[in-house]
Amino acid sequence: MKGVVLLVSLLWSAGALAQGLPPTQGFPSTAFPQTAGEKPPAPAKPKAAAKKKKSAPAQPTGIAVKLQACFEHDDGTKARLDCYDAVITPQPKPKPPTAKSVMECRFLKEEDERLTCFNGFVEKLPKLPAR
Repeated sequence: MKGVVLLVSLLWSAGALAQGLPPTQGFPSTAFPQTAGEKPPAPAKPKAAAKKKKSAPAQPTGIAVKLQACFEHDDGTKARLDCYDAVITPQPKPKPPTAKSVMECRFLKEEDERLTCFNGFVEKLPKLPAR
C-alpha cells in the first residue's frame, strides 16, 4: 500500500514540475537572458489590422448582386442562363422538387424552365444600391 501511495505522489509531483518548466524548443523563453547576437522576437501583429489595410472600398459581392447583374443580358437568351449558371452551379435531378427559393432552380433539367425559375426569383429581389 505504501508503494502505491509513493508511486502516485511521485507521478503527481513530476507532472506538476513539468508544467512549471520553460519550453525547451520553439519560442525563446523570457526566463533565460539573451545572448550576444541574438535578436529579440518580433511582436505579433493582429490579423484584423492586416485585413483592414488591404481592404479596398467594399463592393457588394453577394449572390443577389451577382444574380441581378445577369439582367444586363437580354431576357430569354443563353447568355443570361450562362450568367445564372456561373453564380449558382446547376445540378439537374430527374425529378426536381418545386422551387421554393432561387437556390432550388439549379435542380431543373430543362434550360428554359431553369431560366424562367431564375428570372422569377431575381425579379422579386429588391434593387440593391449600386456603388
